[in-house]
Amino acid sequence: MQTSIWTSRQHDSAWEVVRSYWQLTKPRIIPLLLIETAAGMWIAAQGHVNPLLLIVTLLSGTLAAASAQTINCIYDRDIDYDMERTRSRPIPSGRIQSKDALIFALIMAAMSFALLAGFANLLSAGLAMLGIAVYVGVYTVWLKRSSPQNIVIGGAAGAIPPLVGWAAVTGELTLAAWVFFAIVFVWTPPHFWALAMLIQDDYAKVNIPMLPVVVGNEATAKQVWLYTVGLVPLTLVLVYPLGACGVVYGLGAIALGYIFLKKAWQLRNSYDNKDLARGTFKYSIFYMMLLCAVMVIDALPITRMGTGAIAHSLQHIWQAIPIVV
Repeated sequence: MQTSIWTSRQHDSAWEVVRSYWQLTKPRIIPLLLIETAAGMWIAAQGHVNPLLLIVTLLSGTLAAASAQTINCIYDRDIDYDMERTRSRPIPSGRIQSKDALIFALIMAAMSFALLAGFANLLSAGLAMLGIAVYVGVYTVWLKRSSPQNIVIGGAAGAIPPLVGWAAVTGELTLAAWVFFAIVFVWTPPHFWALAMLIQDDYAKVNIPMLPVVVGNEATAKQVWLYTVGLVPLTLVLVYPLGACGVVYGLGAIALGYIFLKKAWQLRNSYDNKDLARGTFKYSIFYMMLLCAVMVIDALPITRMGTGAIAHSLQHIWQAIPIVV
């Protein structure tokens, strides 16, 4: 008897089928993308976000990211089978067939586009589809197996969610939106290369030219440091000269950036220390999450009112100080 996705001999229950499809989407990656999307919406809306639009945009973002990750699993099924840590994934383990996974991915992409086009606008819907195209076409198919710069260029896919959020609110992309895109774009290499330093043996086994495999840990750690040095001042462009974010975000960005720089510098000087690489990778996740959280806090009307009142009081105090000639 022919098996289907619901009667596969690899599954004992419908719940196991759901669990396998859930695993296809690599769900641990998605929350950070949604946080970036929400932060983009909050800044664009200056703290006044329509709750329904927020929910729909985040749901659409989840579907788009899940679709991209599923297609990635389909394309990489050969190398996933060769690596022990990925051999148990749904496709290489035989629990899900590639054709069924593709149907699943296409349905999610269609739903994502329809939701954004219907509840937000075509620009945000088109950007969500562009994110899938870049992740699949540029990173997965073109660069991942051919260039050590794969994550630099292909990482643009992970920087698109803030643009989706921004466009969903305003229907356009301002310079501040593109700066947010650039922040995530520059953050991606040090984030991913720190991880690649930990699992480079897996990549080497299947001939994936991740930077540590090609140039070694020392050169990779230097690149992590250089990208982090470029990242921190870039985050402050949202404060000055653009004025899209205020002093609360600025102070938070400086504090978070200082810690990131410190960890990247330590890794640069002890590039073979796996604990430092692991710590840098983990902090990079918290860095982006907290940076986005500070953006949201800074954009809240109560925050803007509070900082405005403090600035006004300080101005009065300054003007009241007598000038001694």
